[in-house]
Amino acid sequence: MIIHPDDNVEVRSDGHKYAVRAIRCGEWVIKYGMPIGRAVADIAVGEHVHTHNLKTGLAGQLTYEYHPSEAVAAFERIASDRTFAGYLRRDGQTGIRNELWVIPTVGCVNRLAERLAQAVGGVALTHPFGCSQLGDDHERTAQLLASLVRNPNAGGVLVVGLGCENNTLESFQARLGDVSLLNLRVLQAQEERDEFAAGLRLLEQLENEKVKVRRERPLSELRVGLKCGGSDGFSGLTANPLLGRFTDWLVARGGSCVLTEVPEMFGAETLLLNRCVNREVFTRCAAMVNGFKAYYESHGQPVYENPSPGNKAGGISTLEDKSLGCVQKGGGAPVVDVLEYGERLKSTGLSLLSAPGNDPVASTALAAAGCQLLLFTTGRGTPFGTVVPTVKIASNSTLAERKPHWIDWDAMACPEVDDFVDFLLRLASGEVAAKNEINGDRGIAIFKDGVTL
Repeated sequence: MIIHPDDNVEVRSDGHKYAVRAIRCGEWVIKYGMPIGRAVADIAVGEHVHTHNLKTGLAGQLTYEYHPSEAVAAFERIASDRTFAGYLRRDGQTGIRNELWVIPTVGCVNRLAERLAQAVGGVALTHPFGCSQLGDDHERTAQLLASLVRNPNAGGVLVVGLGCENNTLESFQARLGDVSLLNLRVLQAQEERDEFAAGLRLLEQLENEKVKVRRERPLSELRVGLKCGGSDGFSGLTANPLLGRFTDWLVARGGSCVLTEVPEMFGAETLLLNRCVNREVFTRCAAMVNGFKAYYESHGQPVYENPSPGNKAGGISTLEDKSLGCVQKGGGAPVVDVLEYGERLKSTGLSLLSAPGNDPVASTALAAAGCQLLLFTTGRGTPFGTVVPTVKIASNSTLAERKPHWIDWDAMACPEVDDFVDFLLRLASGEVAAKNEINGDRGIAIFKDGVTL
């Protein structure tokens, strides 16, 4: 398959690239109509093009110019009477699940949180942080956890503290805003003679005060996170383009999608930069990309230390190769906002979120941003799921057939967006569950970059 008429490589049935014309040493290798690196040897017609003869062309931070895409102004908005059945919260958000969440402010009470959640069929969002952190590192942890408290899939939240941690219950509650809009209780373990019994009483109160009835809700209230992991050579041809078509479908009808994995935008960032709705969003987007490059450089690491061994085995050769496939999840919709790590979604449409490519960390950040569900494409396969429904979309049918207990959708066999939409609205309405929910593969991970005391 030749993806773009300008390409000098084709993708074959193994997901790998082969030259369709002779490529000289030093010449750009073109895929998706864009450079994915330079040839480091002469490559003959039909020869395998991979890590042995192709190297990245990426370097450090860049200066970007804003060239707004005509497609931004032409993006069509469509009225729709499609709905999903969700739980309307006091703060105006809509959840697609109605669960009890137990969130520790500090890792010291993880086991208590797990025991409490297990006792009531809830979910414990355990993590190792919340104390012995300084500055921005501590701030990121506290802000992310506070944003998770406000995810609309939580019908009730018990926040569990120890009592001596940096992330105190007092300071944590101050981050939550008007707590009268939340079904929330807090437990400080050091103050209770029997902290488990006290926690059970609070969870019973939360259960009694949960919204009990689903209501039909408009598509404008649906917020979907976009993620990929364990990509292969087909990810940019099947699964990610399907998500791109879905993104355009939902955004056109007033809904929201969030794209993250900033390091996996490197080499493809101009496709997003030029879709920013205005110069202010463009400036923040460029700063996000260069900021992540600066983060790499501050640790003495190259910005192109990607793809993973599994990606390479699946046919992806360079970070540009990976990125050009990755950003297709964002379709062609205008970029309306850029969110910091731990920040919550503010605008309808397509937003970008600052987070790394790591699957658990990025997925947690999407849940913290307020996404009710995640669409997760994969070519190699993973059982992973975060705290919200994590829909696994296989890029190839072999994976879907071999791992049906992991995979929710086969993008190679079922590429039509209308069929995919029908499935997702059934899932959002609680008629079906994602495989990660069925398997209990749920958890969170927090970005760590700082001194531990």
